[in-house]
Amino acid sequence: MAYLLQQLANAVPLAALYAALAFGYAIGFGVTRRADISYGALFAFSGQLLLLFTDFGYNRMFLVLPAAIAFGGALAAVYTVGAGLFIGRTIMQPLAKKSPNTVIVAALGMVIVLGETARLASNARSIWLPPLMSRSIVFWDDGAFKVALTQLQLLNIGLMAAIVLCGAAIMRYTSWGRIWRAVTDDALAAELCGASAGRVFLVAYGASTLIATLCGILSTSYYGTMDFSVGLLFGLKVLMIAAAGGYSDPLKSAGGAALVGVAETLWGAYGPLMWREMVIFSALVLVLVLSRRERAIP
Repeated sequence: MAYLLQQLANAVPLAALYAALAFGYAIGFGVTRRADISYGALFAFSGQLLLLFTDFGYNRMFLVLPAAIAFGGALAAVYTVGAGLFIGRTIMQPLAKKSPNTVIVAALGMVIVLGETARLASNARSIWLPPLMSRSIVFWDDGAFKVALTQLQLLNIGLMAAIVLCGAAIMRYTSWGRIWRAVTDDALAAELCGASAGRVFLVAYGASTLIATLCGILSTSYYGTMDFSVGLLFGLKVLMIAAAGGYSDPLKSAGGAALVGVAETLWGAYGPLMWREMVIFSALVLVLVLSRRERAIP
C-alpha cells in the first residue's frame, strides 16, 4: 500500500508537467490546426539554454549559484520566447494560410535547427545543475516506509497547476479567450466580425511558446539536465498526450494529459519498463483513431 501511495505521489509532478504542456499545445494547435512537433523542441531549447547561461554565469561571471540560475532562467525565457515568436510570425503563420500541410514539415525543420543550435552552443557538453531544494516533505510514514516528495517537486506542481488554472481563467472569462474560440472555429467569420485572425495567431503561438518555455525551465531545474534528443521525443509525446483530452478545449486536453502522466508512472512502477513508451504511444494512437471525426470540406 505504501509503495502504491509513493507511486501515486511520484505521478503528480509528471501529470502536472504533461497537463501544462498539453494546455499550451492546445492553444497553439487551435490556430495552426496541424501537428506541430516544434513545441517539444522549444520546451527542450529553453532547458538547454537555462543550463548554458547558468554555466556561463557561474563559471565566467562568477555569480553565486542562485544568481546564476536566475540569470540563466531569465535569458533562457527571453531567447526561447523570442525564437517562438519569430517562428510563428515568419514561418508558421504564412504556411498555415497558404499550405497548411507544410506546417508539419517546417516543424520538423525547426526541431533540427533548435536542437543543433543548442548542441553547438554548448559544444555538445552535457551540463548538469546541482540538486536544488532536495529536502523531502513526508506525507505519510508507517515506520517502515515514507511517502514523500521534495520541495522542488511540490514547487513545480504548484507552478504548473497555476499555469493551467490561470490560463483556463483567461480563456474562459476574458474577451481574448472568446476571440480565440471564434478564430479557431471559423477564422474568416471572425474576421468579418472585426477580429484580427493574424493577431490572434501570433498571440496564441506566443502564449503556447511561453508555457513550453516555463515548463522547460522548471523540469530542467528538477531533473538537472536536458538532453539534445528530448526535443523530437517530447514534440511527438506532447502531440499525442494532448489528444487524450481532445484538442478543442485546452483545459480538457490538460486533464487527459494528466491521466496519461499517472498511467505512465504506474506502468513504470508495475510493468516492464522497456515496454512503457510503446504501450503509452499505442494507447494514445488508439485514442486518436477512436476520437477522429471526418468533416466534409465544402
